[in-house]
Amino acid sequence: MQRTLARKARLSGVGVHSGQPATATIFPGPCDTGVRFIRLDIADRNNLIDARFDAVTDTALCTCIGNDDGVKLSTIEHLMAALAGCGIDNALVEVDGPEVPIMDGSAEPFLDALLTAGTIEQDEPLRAIRILKPVTVHLGDKTAELLPADHFEIEYDIDFSDEAIGKQRRVERFTGDAFVRDYADSRTFCTLGDVEALRKIGFARGGTLQNAIVVDKGRVLNREGLRHRDEFVRHKMLDAVGDLALAGMPVIGRYRGVRAGHDMTNRLLHALFADPSAWQYEEVADRGLVALDYATQDPVRDLAYA
Repeated sequence: MQRTLARKARLSGVGVHSGQPATATIFPGPCDTGVRFIRLDIADRNNLIDARFDAVTDTALCTCIGNDDGVKLSTIEHLMAALAGCGIDNALVEVDGPEVPIMDGSAEPFLDALLTAGTIEQDEPLRAIRILKPVTVHLGDKTAELLPADHFEIEYDIDFSDEAIGKQRRVERFTGDAFVRDYADSRTFCTLGDVEALRKIGFARGGTLQNAIVVDKGRVLNREGLRHRDEFVRHKMLDAVGDLALAGMPVIGRYRGVRAGHDMTNRLLHALFADPSAWQYEEVADRGLVALDYATQDPVRDLAYA
């Protein structure tokens, strides 16, 4: 069955780009409504934004969604990943500004709040999108595709010039507690040069070593180091979980990304839904195929090196 929160969850932090305080309060949502956001600081027009792939307005530095009245909300991907990873289908999220708080740069704080709040089953069956045939998008040396599979799976390759990141590859079947255990704590990352360039144009004002991994010329600048040896590709997979959640329901299939990111995943969802022969709706008999199954899994996380 579909699920929502048993009670509300609240998180406060800072907006990574504005540098301003930000609070998100997550409430239970009715059946078949999916995830919706409300901008509490907007009162003169429609302040409700559906978390859907066709509401995405920008993917340059994060995933930003908006509505027809021009109301926008940025940096939703880590919260979306946490909601998807622990199997919450319907939720209403109130945010008091233009950004979801970045927290520590991962999905873990959101996940902790959601697991603490708990979930309840609702009265409608859960449906998923089953991939029936390959759908692929290319842009330069970037590729994103969805392939038929019996579970939700991700295959990801990254290749960065800084030696601290380099080439990394990982494949995961996201069933049971895989997301909770192995991915939720992986943080966003950038180079020191990226930070300096972004701040010159008014972005990343809230970015610190407490909410991102920063690398420079082969070195990780964060004093505590990495949480996983391949934390960089794990975070890219975390982002993919969040961006794919904008399909509106879980996906049964394999996502493959090569040097991909928010933009490529959104392009891929547009390509998928433009081809009705590539997918079908399907009722889910086993939630463990697409998310944490509370009935059979104990959400235990190992924060040591993988």
